[in-house]
Amino acid sequence: MNGWKYTDERGTETMSNSVACPLSVSGLTVAYQKKPVLRDVTFEVPEGKLIGIVGPNGAGKSTLIKAALGLIPKVKGDVRIYGKPYAEQRKTIGYVPQRESVDWDFPTSALDVVMMGRYGHLGWFRRPGANERRIAMQCLEKVGMADYAGRQISQLSGGQQQRIFLARALAQDAKLYFMDEPFVGVDAATEKAIVMLLSELKNQGKTVLVVHHDLSTVKEYFDWVLLLNERVIEIGPTEQVFTAANLQLTYGGRLAVLDRSGEALVVTMG
Repeated sequence: MNGWKYTDERGTETMSNSVACPLSVSGLTVAYQKKPVLRDVTFEVPEGKLIGIVGPNGAGKSTLIKAALGLIPKVKGDVRIYGKPYAEQRKTIGYVPQRESVDWDFPTSALDVVMMGRYGHLGWFRRPGANERRIAMQCLEKVGMADYAGRQISQLSGGQQQRIFLARALAQDAKLYFMDEPFVGVDAATEKAIVMLLSELKNQGKTVLVVHHDLSTVKEYFDWVLLLNERVIEIGPTEQVFTAANLQLTYGGRLAVLDRSGEALVVTMG
């Protein structure tokens, strides 16, 4: 992987200079029923950043995360986590899936779900004990859900369920986190709690990639942005990448991005 290079949609050539970055993707192509969803996706991310994965519906954002985690097969390409294949780095990775992809009727408590995040540290034959329970409770406290530890997950609201999965990711004590649409379907209090959690992870030197749809909060939430539409349109620091020209390349057509006060940040015309 050392020294590979790629060219983005605008013809800009980029050279990789590290095999030990948190996530390095080279030539990744994924197809569903022979229809390509990701085409020759190549990029890498620096450590200790909050990175938003942004693009239109069907751009392949969730597919990118699932392919990086080996949850779906790829047609070709290579994914490295700190310079090694995913299979060798499972313990360094935390994952928060889309809430709609989880069977919330499964009979288990909030505490049990969070303790699942400790299994990678225990190995196959050790059962979680008092230490794992203590860590799980600490993680529940961080997301404001300690009082719900014994509650069945099916009895929780959507925002509460999302907090439980965030607590499970915290319990994994990972170096690299993937979060697939964590803000979808949550209330304002939960969104604020997620943002605070992301900041805490960053301050600990963790790297977090988040699939995100709300363009009005991109500049507020993320240090870096990956603009994706089947291919990498652009990736880099938010203030450099999140521009009218790049959004036009990513989304096309007419696009208005508003900040939270309702003022237009970007207006592009196709």
